[in-house]
Amino acid sequence: MMKKTIFGLSLSVLGLGAALAQQPAIKRTMLQKTDFPDGYTIVQAIAEVAAGGAAGRHTHPGVETGYILDGEAELVVEGQPDRHLKAGDSFQIPAGVVHDAKVHGDKSLKVLGVYVVDKTKPLASPAP
Repeated sequence: MMKKTIFGLSLSVLGLGAALAQQPAIKRTMLQKTDFPDGYTIVQAIAEVAAGGAAGRHTHPGVETGYILDGEAELVVEGQPDRHLKAGDSFQIPAGVVHDAKVHGDKSLKVLGVYVVDKTKPLASPAP
């Protein structure tokens, strides 16, 4: 009985690993980082999410502003109605608010993001 239980758990873990491996990756390109104002850092980066992918629910300790360079996405911000964004659209997410971007359509998403964060905190944290 113990061998069957261990075997079953092993298959579950392998299945979970395979499912996670199939999730499209996010490519992040840091453009610049500026320490300003005192105690804060401004980070500018490009994120690319493959078709069918999502950023995943997360937060930032500071304000995030962004501009869609290419593709389309559903921006899901906790406490706000979902927004459909396309190339040329911009957005702002308040500090600490849980959000996600889900790629819409069969084209990847490319977004320019600017973050203003407290230097003592991580740029982003996963949300439950």
